[in-house]
Amino acid sequence: MFSNFYTNIASRATKDLAKGILAIGLSLIALGALILALPEVFAVLVAAILIAAGAGCCIAGVKIFWKSRWLQRNKPPEGDNYRENVQIHIKENHEL
Repeated sequence: MFSNFYTNIASRATKDLAKGILAIGLSLIALGALILALPEVFAVLVAAILIAAGAGCCIAGVKIFWKSRWLQRNKPPEGDNYRENVQIHIKENHEL
């Protein structure tokens, strides 16, 4: 059974994290493309590494966006809070 501990605060934080990762990835790709455009100034190897790192960041950001969206769509209804066979045990310490 799916437990929903995913709140709107966590959703917002996840989306902000994904935006940051995506921005870093796109910046790395742009820097790599700039290096490729000016091969006299920079090494092509560095450009390939930056483009690969940027693509990895973009992929991670998109995965976080997709997972966040999937969790938003697949959360159980708010009125479905009843669980069968659940007992809450509170250990009371009366020794003071």
